[in-house]
Amino acid sequence: MNMNELINAASATIVDVRSEGEFSMGHVEGSMNIPLDQVPGRVDDFKEMSKPIIVCCASGNRSGQAQMFLQQQGVTEIYNGGGWADVQMHIM
Repeated sequence: MNMNELINAASATIVDVRSEGEFSMGHVEGSMNIPLDQVPGRVDDFKEMSKPIIVCCASGNRSGQAQMFLQQQGVTEIYNGGGWADVQMHIM
């Protein structure tokens, strides 16, 4: 699947790993906010999320860190969507 198909999958979960303050200034509609520093304590939550999981942030850097960490913890079907505005543009 390409990123467009992943983001628009009926079962997709979009997680924004920016801070609460950044998230409150704009985010993908329907996305949830789990700031990067909270990700290690929420691994079980990620494992239970509907797949695919698309993580995003401002530029793709923090979401890339979250994706790599979560994959190492056994989370499957997790993808770095890059910046939240990029993810927003893919939504149909």
